[in-house]
Amino acid sequence: MQIKAPRGTYDILPAESCRWQYIEKVLADTAEVFGFQEIRFPIFEHTELFERGVGETTDIVSKEMYTFQDKGGRSVTLRPEGTASCTRALIEHSVYGGVMPVKWYYSGPMFRYDRPAAGRYRQFHQFGVEAFGSQSPYLDIEIISLLVQILTNLGLKDYELHLNSVGCPQCREIYRNKLVEHIRPVRDQLCKDCQNRFEKNPLRVLDCKNASCHEAIKGYPVIYDSLCEACRTHYNVVQNGLDELDIPYIHDNNLVRGLDYYTNTAFEINLPHIGSAVGGGGRYNDLVQECGGPDLPGIGFAIGMERLLLALAQQEAELQPAKSVFVAVFDPEFEMDGQKVLQQLRQNGIMANRDYTGRSAKAQMKYADKLGARVVLLLGRDEIEQGIFTLRDMNSKEQFSVESEDLMQTIKKILA
Repeated sequence: MQIKAPRGTYDILPAESCRWQYIEKVLADTAEVFGFQEIRFPIFEHTELFERGVGETTDIVSKEMYTFQDKGGRSVTLRPEGTASCTRALIEHSVYGGVMPVKWYYSGPMFRYDRPAAGRYRQFHQFGVEAFGSQSPYLDIEIISLLVQILTNLGLKDYELHLNSVGCPQCREIYRNKLVEHIRPVRDQLCKDCQNRFEKNPLRVLDCKNASCHEAIKGYPVIYDSLCEACRTHYNVVQNGLDELDIPYIHDNNLVRGLDYYTNTAFEINLPHIGSAVGGGGRYNDLVQECGGPDLPGIGFAIGMERLLLALAQQEAELQPAKSVFVAVFDPEFEMDGQKVLQQLRQNGIMANRDYTGRSAKAQMKYADKLGARVVLLLGRDEIEQGIFTLRDMNSKEQFSVESEDLMQTIKKILA
């Protein structure tokens, strides 16, 4: 019987992994331009971290985590998200004792037992950033600017930035009471999940994707009207800052995000054409203390890599410009000459390949095209005897000759 990958997981084969590598490089490079440094943390953590950090009332903790007992009888969980792990690392290594703010980025696989769908898997990948140690609304603006810059650098279009404030614990409790009073008379009209959420965390009802639930609670009070003066001022500074930077956004009263740790600013990148979000985040001023650390504010976001790739594919974005050279040897007598050129290209940092199966000249050109080569270097008797190289630009289909001393410079110019 053939063994297949578990449901909700998949293989990323070489033809696709080059797209991943390109996107991952853009993500990391953009984050570093904004002053963020990479952190790498374990695939699994103690279950308590996510129960305390993410929140026991969330769908992630209550339904979706991959939790098991290790051989020592300890409860461990495959990481379902990255913020809690960053927070644990910050506390464990006392990083908060250094220069603030701490600015980290991370990427890698996450795990949730969810129903697989387009762009949604049980093992999925996230890129995220976290910044600890400042309550400044201008740091909120920077984080959102970074998210938008990443999408711009990747060429993603037709997205919407949704923005809201979920307040602080004090004004959110006032709002919670107003919301409970509004929802209680129509509670029986809600879906089963929302009925459970109503008891534990009524704000989560606003985040439900079920249209009938939104119809049942229409006319509900909005959290913006319950914000205290400090939270309202913070949110207004963020909005004004985005306006000054010409970053368009939509104030969204339904946006509360799916994790319990959020405070103040919350944001999300929605893709109306595929009906889902590609990423989002917000401020979490109480999370570090909740996880056993000092009273230290934080803010961050995460991008779902699968959904990002899906969105870019649907708009047919060019993700991986061809940067390689194919050495086509047309005469068996010159096999070693081809190998020497190949070596020279690689020593100059140029990605290069060739055929090792005895393909004909025509078949080698087709092979080079399938490999996505930007340039084909043609090597035959004329080239060897005359001491020149013939190059074919696979984009323009132009073919021309180059002296040996100009070969590397010419190729690098084409690939630039």
